[in-house]
Amino acid sequence: MSALSKSERMRRINQMLLEMAGGNFFFRLPRTDKNDNLEALGLTLNMLAEEIQESLIHQGYANSKGITKHIIQLCFMLDSKGKIRMINQKVSTHLSFLYADIIDKSFESFLDEPSKLKWNQTWRFIKKKNFYDTSIDLTFISKEKLLLPNTCFITTFRGKTEQERQTFITVVHHINGYHELEKNLEEGVIQFKEKENTLAVSATKKSQKPKLRLSFDDIKKLREAHSIIINNLEQELPSLKDFALQLGTNEYKLKYGFRELYGTSVYRFQKNERLRKAKMLIQYSGLTFESIAFKTGFKSHAHFTRTFKKRYNFSPRELRKKTQKDREL
Repeated sequence: MSALSKSERMRRINQMLLEMAGGNFFFRLPRTDKNDNLEALGLTLNMLAEEIQESLIHQGYANSKGITKHIIQLCFMLDSKGKIRMINQKVSTHLSFLYADIIDKSFESFLDEPSKLKWNQTWRFIKKKNFYDTSIDLTFISKEKLLLPNTCFITTFRGKTEQERQTFITVVHHINGYHELEKNLEEGVIQFKEKENTLAVSATKKSQKPKLRLSFDDIKKLREAHSIIINNLEQELPSLKDFALQLGTNEYKLKYGFRELYGTSVYRFQKNERLRKAKMLIQYSGLTFESIAFKTGFKSHAHFTRTFKKRYNFSPRELRKKTQKDREL
């Protein structure tokens, strides 16, 4: 951890703040051996997230009039070799990986180092048993390198042969009435805005095609799509149908809802973000143009250069030369 640059540590802190702002208090920042203000800030954010998470859970138990729901947040199905064969939709959302980048990978590849050791010990023991149920504390690591500590419930099933053995790993979170109230409030605000828009259209007597009605849950899934795109710019997205299935919505809501929320299509948004990231890497890193093209998902250096120049009216090489000259002044 000590090799992390200051900019990388700041990026992770920023990501943590975005998660908390979105109401997700389950992530934690990894600790480093630094003894500076950034480390103190990271520790404070972890403590704050933990306190909020615990207070929300406690509120659900302490309030006799409320109902505490137990929601399966993450779910993995492993084969006899410990490879991931099936996941629920939330796995992609919380870990910020595309579905295709999780399936057929080893379960331990999504754990931090201490959890890998703990899991390997547990896995060796599980393989000796025909049937086994247990729980274990493991920490997942997202694509943004944020930590997601959880208690995992493990259940094994065995068929007639060893190859038919399957292992289910589930993570259960407690959701109480507070979240329901918050959701109802946000849905009310959305519906109020839609009503205002309808009245405004009627007042001006303009005949417009009705806008797609997006619920709070729809908007949440579209934001998840936004996050997955941002964190996987180097890869091609699946088809809209498959991407919508991964998010737990349909192609129509993904296609038109994304445009309604972000003002552009899914694929155009990805292209814009690729170019934006490429521009930053040209200005603030020493990476070669070939490496930048690869990291931002362009098929070739030539394709990257053409697309970049078409957007910004100058080539990547011209931008880097200008940036270097500005620094010398």
